[in-house]
Amino acid sequence: MEYDVKKIKKLIDENKKIAVICGGPSSEREISLRSGKNIFEALKKLGYKNVELIDIDKNISKVLIDKKIEVVYNAMHGRYGEDGCIQGLLEILEIPYTGCGVTASSVCMNKDYTKNVLRNFDIPLIKSVLIKKNEDYCEKIKELKYPMMLKPVSEGSSLGMFKVSDEKEMEECFKKSLKYNQDVLVEEYLDGKSLTVGVLEDGDELFATEIIEFNTKTEWYDYEAKYTAGMTEFIIPAKLSDDMTQKVKDIAVKAFKACGCRGVSRVDFLVSDNVPYVLEINTSPGMTDLSDLPAQSKAMGISYENLVQIILNGAGLNK
Repeated sequence: MEYDVKKIKKLIDENKKIAVICGGPSSEREISLRSGKNIFEALKKLGYKNVELIDIDKNISKVLIDKKIEVVYNAMHGRYGEDGCIQGLLEILEIPYTGCGVTASSVCMNKDYTKNVLRNFDIPLIKSVLIKKNEDYCEKIKELKYPMMLKPVSEGSSLGMFKVSDEKEMEECFKKSLKYNQDVLVEEYLDGKSLTVGVLEDGDELFATEIIEFNTKTEWYDYEAKYTAGMTEFIIPAKLSDDMTQKVKDIAVKAFKACGCRGVSRVDFLVSDNVPYVLEINTSPGMTDLSDLPAQSKAMGISYENLVQIILNGAGLNK
């Protein structure tokens, strides 16, 4: 599907003072810095005259006020930038910003909360249980089958995730997962196709991008596979039937709406036994050279700069 890029307009004045915020103290700091640099350069190419790249710290509110920033492009990933924290601060400062608002950001950052919302909309989900830090997981996981995936409930980029095949591996890896979060989502491991699809809001139009299928050299789509060149084969469009392609796109948009997302998100899927299970929703997708959303958009004829423009146009949607 080719997107008509002629429809893309500049809804933000070129003379506005725009801050691309990135970095910060999260475990995804380095990825965020790479995203931020690319976005900053794209905005300059698009003709925006007053763009600043800001690596945030605890003084970010003072920096934004002192620099008289009028619009924020949020390029942060992980905690503080993707969980509603920075969004709440920007709401207080009354600065329009890109991406999802406070509620959608905080819900989607937590994999268990996301599942709880999506269950109400009859969206396919893999069986899972939430284990809190001081809970005995032995009883709760009895309703699941090995192998299982351990996922820190509020972490991104597959950090702290482990596949476990037996009780011994569970004991070893559960402690490692807890180092990333207080809670761990334990999910049954299913064989299938790993997919991801972006959802973009361009004015009044809400649409899904092309679907990416991953073939990784690692056992599953982990941090190494995501951010190391040559570790993953990206198949665009994914090798799916026309019916399944449309079904995945429809569910992605449905999940986006269900969680109250705005502007941009990316929905991850696993298709197993012809069922498209939603894994999670990423409300601040990576924008590096190896990231999924730029590749998905490019396959539709949307260049990196056009993608940045669409996302920037969404600043203020949460007002």
